[in-house]
Amino acid sequence: MPIDVKNPGGTPGGFPTFLLGFAMAVIGGYLLLQSVDVSGGYWYFGWAGSYGRSFGLTLLPLLFGIGILFYDGRSFAGRILTGGGALFILAGIIMNMDIHLRTTSLYNVLIMLVLLVGGVGLVMRSVLPMGKATAAAEKD
Repeated sequence: MPIDVKNPGGTPGGFPTFLLGFAMAVIGGYLLLQSVDVSGGYWYFGWAGSYGRSFGLTLLPLLFGIGILFYDGRSFAGRILTGGGALFILAGIIMNMDIHLRTTSLYNVLIMLVLLVGGVGLVMRSVLPMGKATAAAEKD
């Protein structure tokens, strides 16, 4: 089935609207993401939090799993420990991120959000029948 670039979503018209919306969404998303600061810190593992940092403790399943996989590459337990340990570390990193919008004017925030949301709206609209095709369909 050939792809019809001029008719996004299989409907007549809408390609210029799609391009404009896509450009707006990309620019708005870029501006918004550039004005966000992300930081992290040490994280604690439940009961170990009162005694200090415990990130090293979360490495144990990953390291045991890697060791088992070096011994036997087909080991199911090694795969579970390695995958689970990696997911546990990734979840810990994500849970301890602090995300803040930099101090900026309300005007700049509105411009970013209008570009992002307006662009997504135009992309969604571009898959609907537009122009002459819509008028012809309404007459029927």
